[in-house]
Amino acid sequence: MRAFTAAAIQVAPVRGSLTPQVVDANIERCVDFVRRCVAETGAELVVLPESATTGFTPDCSTEQLWDLVSELPGAMSQPFQDLAEELGIVLCVGTYERGPERGVVYNASILCDTDGALLGVYRKTHPFCTEAVSGGGWVTPGDTVALCDTAIGRIGMIICFDGDYPELSRIQAVQGAEVICRPSALLRSADIWELTSRARAYDNHVFVIGANATGIDPAGVIYFGNSHIVTPNATIVAKAASHEGWVTARLDPDTALSSLTPGSNIAQGFDHLRDRNLDLIRRHREELEAPAKTSFPHGGPRPDHVPEGD
Repeated sequence: MRAFTAAAIQVAPVRGSLTPQVVDANIERCVDFVRRCVAETGAELVVLPESATTGFTPDCSTEQLWDLVSELPGAMSQPFQDLAEELGIVLCVGTYERGPERGVVYNASILCDTDGALLGVYRKTHPFCTEAVSGGGWVTPGDTVALCDTAIGRIGMIICFDGDYPELSRIQAVQGAEVICRPSALLRSADIWELTSRARAYDNHVFVIGANATGIDPAGVIYFGNSHIVTPNATIVAKAASHEGWVTARLDPDTALSSLTPGSNIAQGFDHLRDRNLDLIRRHREELEAPAKTSFPHGGPRPDHVPEGD
């Protein structure tokens, strides 16, 4: 990759029940924020939150949500593809995606290139328990990894709760990812949000750009923002509060791992990818692939009135 400025934008969804007009208004707000951010900062890679076109909790049936969104590429992606071409940027956006049958909805992120091409579509492979169809939610999980070559670097995508799973980011890093975009609508805590982004960045020596939701979604769920940009040695170099807006940072591959700790004169000698014990991994492949669950008891069912996003 080459050095460039990256931005994470957090924009609140339009209040009210989802309608085609509300979806259009959300897209217009996202486009406006991206245009203003790029004009003020010169960002060449911009990341918007998870489900930025609708808000995370849709507060409608899966069939109704299916009717409101589109296939990708399609009506949901075209305004962002046009915007990326207009501004000459790489743009990552979280949006729900219409699946092949009515009622099949994916939680997706798209990566648009500087010429308006849709480089990749990633479908969340680890839906949070309350959004997953298997848990009574509205999202069907995806089953593929998305990694895209761009003029600024090789970019991977994960979505929110995916960041809790080291394997997904590791696959992308082994495939050559230099930056991982993480559109999110995370609610659990700011500590968990930061910890997981920093861990995935440090595990794999990649930049992580986490754009977290803010504002209130159609179901009345309130998000805390705190979008951030993390370096390959786990340093947060840009961090938002809960306001609408953006944070930016210069990503420079020449200095990303130049010192053991930020500002230190001691060079970093280790490499988490190079130094993996592959013999150990091969020896325990069956255990790594086996079904498992924690030995600790869970907290039990949540009250119906407490929504949870991720």
